[in-house]
Amino acid sequence: MPVINTIKDPSALTMTIVSEFEAEPDRVWRVWEDPRQLEKWWGPPRWPATFHEHNFVVGGRSKYFMTGPDGTKMHGWFEFTAISAPKSLSLDDGFADDEGNPTGEHGITKMTAALESAAGGTRMSITTRFESIEQLDEMLAMGMEEGMREALGQIDDVLAG
Repeated sequence: MPVINTIKDPSALTMTIVSEFEAEPDRVWRVWEDPRQLEKWWGPPRWPATFHEHNFVVGGRSKYFMTGPDGTKMHGWFEFTAISAPKSLSLDDGFADDEGNPTGEHGITKMTAALESAAGGTRMSITTRFESIEQLDEMLAMGMEEGMREALGQIDDVLAG
């Protein structure tokens, strides 16, 4: 599995997940840039994602849903706040209604993905900043850490494809 470390810092309201991949940063970058590649790993294996909008520019939005094993759909959105290919991207992330519009439910998280060359490939660090300790606790209780670890575990197959 590509995840090598998870760091939770409640005092900073952050969780960082560090992964390593046997591909150059330019290649790993494309798993964010290309919605067809993104939907192959965003979300745990039992909750695959479908992106019906992916405007990968600063100020652009992505709208998606994840489909659970029983057919339940959970909708979400991103708004890209910074993009510096192929080194980093930042986005706001939240829950959405059936059309992909933000609901405000569970608040908004701010996520930054940083990619850097590492021995034989790329190290990607994804840091999520929460609005409050209550939100951090709620997201962890909902399985965010495990879900992210499982999702990131699917990237090797995307890179090989």
